[in-house]
Amino acid sequence: MKSSRRDYPEVNAGSMADIAFLLLIFFLVTAVIPKEDIGINRKLPPPCPPNIDCTEGIINMRNILEIKINAKDELLVDNVLISIDELKDITKVFLNNNGDGSCDYCAGLTDKESSDNPTKAVVSLANDSETSYEFYIKVQDEITKAYYELRNDYATTIFKKPSNKLTQEELQEVKKAYPFILSEAEIKN
Repeated sequence: MKSSRRDYPEVNAGSMADIAFLLLIFFLVTAVIPKEDIGINRKLPPPCPPNIDCTEGIINMRNILEIKINAKDELLVDNVLISIDELKDITKVFLNNNGDGSCDYCAGLTDKESSDNPTKAVVSLANDSETSYEFYIKVQDEITKAYYELRNDYATTIFKKPSNKLTQEELQEVKKAYPFILSEAEIKN
């Protein structure tokens, strides 16, 4: 009697691993890895050229707003503990003082405890190595908001239009009136 069973030929699976490996390499090589913008966009000053004294131009302490973030994520401005919500307004008052009378539209905003002029004002940010990144970014955001609002106020007062409608030349003038001068360091014990 004949058997109803048939022998089927087996498929050679030896090269399957090679094919899978080649496909894996193909997808790894052709895949586009998204590049996320992480961090803070800041333009660093150029390095000091050789044989030039870069220590000249000592800054008057009156023109420095000292902001410190300790390891417990506490915010101190001129060694006074404040909340993050107060930082933007304190920074704006400090920057917008114009004690030397060089600002046409900010008359009456002088304060003896603030900077001489926005072009001379330096925001000094010092943080502990144990400061959380999230809180550090919040502080950076508040400082940036202060500059943005002051620049926008300047643009609407001087050019009668918001800062996002300015020409390139007008925008450069606004940035010249309120230069973003930020000094960053780590708290030293």
